[in-house]
Amino acid sequence: MIPLAERLRPQNIEDMVGQPHLFAAGMPMRRIIESGQVPNMIFYGPSGVGKTTLARMIADQTDMSLHKLNGTTASVGDIRDILQESNSLFASNGVLLYLDEIQYLNKKQQQSLLEYIENGSVTLIASTTENPYFAVFNAIISRSTVFEFKPVTQEQMYPAVMRAFRFLASEQNIPIHYSPEVVSYIAAGCGGDVRKAINTVELSVLAADHSQNELNIELDAVKALTQRSNMRYDRDGEQHYDLLSALHKSIRGSDENAAIHYAARLMEAGDLLPLCRRLLCIASEDVGLAYPMAIPIVKAAVDTALQLGFPEARLPLANAVILLATAPKSNSAYLAIDAASADIRAGLSGDFPRALQNVHFDGADVKEKGQHYLYPHDYPNHWVQQQYLPNTLKNRVYYHYGENKAEQSAKAYWEKIKK
Repeated sequence: MIPLAERLRPQNIEDMVGQPHLFAAGMPMRRIIESGQVPNMIFYGPSGVGKTTLARMIADQTDMSLHKLNGTTASVGDIRDILQESNSLFASNGVLLYLDEIQYLNKKQQQSLLEYIENGSVTLIASTTENPYFAVFNAIISRSTVFEFKPVTQEQMYPAVMRAFRFLASEQNIPIHYSPEVVSYIAAGCGGDVRKAINTVELSVLAADHSQNELNIELDAVKALTQRSNMRYDRDGEQHYDLLSALHKSIRGSDENAAIHYAARLMEAGDLLPLCRRLLCIASEDVGLAYPMAIPIVKAAVDTALQLGFPEARLPLANAVILLATAPKSNSAYLAIDAASADIRAGLSGDFPRALQNVHFDGADVKEKGQHYLYPHDYPNHWVQQQYLPNTLKNRVYYHYGENKAEQSAKAYWEKIKK
């Protein structure tokens, strides 16, 4: 049976939901559609937001020779056959290639299109769920216009959900009753994916009691059917890295509520190891010397979580997230190691000072005999003035004390002693 989302696929621009930045009157995409001229385009965005629908809509309006390929199944032979037709009489108005999931084509397959896109014998409309600037060959990007599709908001989703219920009621010739709460739950819980929302409507209708001459869609039944299916997440896709980035930046920005929200989304997806690694990194990178104990505390929380596994792992990880978000922040150590590494990569290293070398004899070429190392513990406050950096870097300063209480206390201590 054809899925409801496919049976309900919009046939004109007015039936599309969401994407007002593309489809509203006067917007560039709307003008392109109305002009009838088809440039090379790449549609980028999450699944279920209208990329394929719009591409098909544009393709159906042209008199070009239309071909459709999917990157997951297309071969070099498939592409070659289309390119050969571009030189035939059957394609006197040009070839329009609609290529879905272009990110799955390898570099060689993508390169084979370049010459034909360049001379205009093939016009490309491609769609991808991955960032095209990483997933698509750069030469194709430079010859195309990229349009970004965004997740559909809850308010924008309402018409699609209502339309799906009305369509099924007409198709099955039976009244379907549902509350506004059912519509709101489906519209809000699909992660901005119209296809997923419509399929949820179909699932709810299939699961309803068909013994009467009408169907009643209960909110509890909808929740039970969709408690995990509506979460938008792909461990190998961009959503995964966006979530980790949002978590990291929320903790760095000391917003504990946003941090625990993004952490919860990772936990609900069962993504334990990446979450643990990111928390360990944040403890050193963004809290650091402002609260050094955050590092062993987070390490203990991560170890506990890995031993427990889900669902219990949520508890120590939640503690770690909130601790990091509410802790004072310092990136002074991060900046120091970056500065030191930059010097090393630039070739600024130099020989060790004689006092630091692990050498117990002097060669004939050494003018001043003896190591002359000063043992700090033999001096007051366990410190003595001595050169530790190589001569070429002896005045270099990598570490600058942060403004937090812990680092300022250490700064005051050493300023007093070193003076």
